[in-house]
Amino acid sequence: MIDKYFSEIADLLAIVEKEELEGMSLAAKKVAEVIQNGGVVHLFGCGHSHILTEEVYYRAGGLVPIHPILHEPLMLHEGAVRSSAFERKNDYARTFMESQDIRNSDLLIVISTSGRNPVPVDVAKIAKSKGAFVIGITSISYSSSQPSRHTSELHLFEAVDLVIDNHAPVGDALLSHDKVDVNFSPSSTVIGSTILNAIFAESIKQMADNNFEPPVFLSGNIEGADEHNQLLIDKYKDRVKL
Repeated sequence: MIDKYFSEIADLLAIVEKEELEGMSLAAKKVAEVIQNGGVVHLFGCGHSHILTEEVYYRAGGLVPIHPILHEPLMLHEGAVRSSAFERKNDYARTFMESQDIRNSDLLIVISTSGRNPVPVDVAKIAKSKGAFVIGITSISYSSSQPSRHTSELHLFEAVDLVIDNHAPVGDALLSHDKVDVNFSPSSTVIGSTILNAIFAESIKQMADNNFEPPVFLSGNIEGADEHNQLLIDKYKDRVKL
């Protein structure tokens, strides 16, 4: 199954690269514009989707003005089953989103593969009401196969300014076996991480092409990196708490 999983992931990556290139290019342009204009890129996800918000946060080789919205009851360590219950609550997002420092100069990326639960939809709607440009990373086929749990009946892909489809299958699992009753081996974390890092790579290129020095962390294990990184931490300390 190892070779099968690698093959399925490679096929999905090829599909995403081809089908979502235009959307990812636009996302990169928006990210570059936001950072060049002094804004911040926020990210949000519930459950396993929150892993992707940390993937690009305080990351060697990654952008500095990255702010993950980490609301612990919606993560896994305080209770995985409970986090799923909270994600399904309409209006729950207001308990933590109203206080977030999201400005009209900012951008928010919301990650939810099923795209059907109320919290990611409400996070997108609240951020838009604050003036931010909102990008959703989701599976349109998965979302379209399931009814929305939001009172508006909107899915995430219907509540954002720009959609990037991770092309995950319904249920996210890629593999099957004749002696296993359910599909297994998820795709969304691998694909989502690649999408985010590709978008940020292109945004860094665009900033450089615009003669704007991209704010990129060096690995803390490289000599001289501490000084480089501290200058960037100080620059963004009012917006990104490190």
